[in-house]
Amino acid sequence: MSYTITLTINRVPRTLELDDPRITLLDLLRERLDLPGTKKGCDRGQCGACTILLDGRRVNACLALALSHDGAEILTIEGLAEGEALHPMQQAFIAHDAFQCGFCTPGQIMSAIGLVGEGQTGADPERVREGMSGNLCRCGAYRGITEAVVEAARAMAADGQGRAA
Repeated sequence: MSYTITLTINRVPRTLELDDPRITLLDLLRERLDLPGTKKGCDRGQCGACTILLDGRRVNACLALALSHDGAEILTIEGLAEGEALHPMQQAFIAHDAFQCGFCTPGQIMSAIGLVGEGQTGADPERVREGMSGNLCRCGAYRGITEAVVEAARAMAADGQGRAA
């Protein structure tokens, strides 16, 4: 049996045929749609490497069944930059050296954008650390990550791209 779903992925509408109703958004993005920026870390929802924005909210793509999200809007790391212009969060991660090996970075950035969009950060590093606690970094770049999120939250609020309550 085949299932048809429609998703808007990185602002592009897509109609997809699914042969298996158990395919996750993570596997759909990586294996079927060639969007490898969303990383497969633990595949259990514990590390946050697969974080995407689903209808504007942070979601672990490894736990989300694609079939359950028919009609949803998905934003992945590949959809952030506009041409050569990086998203403010991407710029802040570079400026604060908020990565070492880079494996967790896409999930960290997507989670940070969702966190700012939820109005959860303000300029408070403690709130950022708490809000980002579902995204693990094996290299321990947490200080740079926190600094980047705080800076980007301010920039996004000033540009009207997110709330920084």
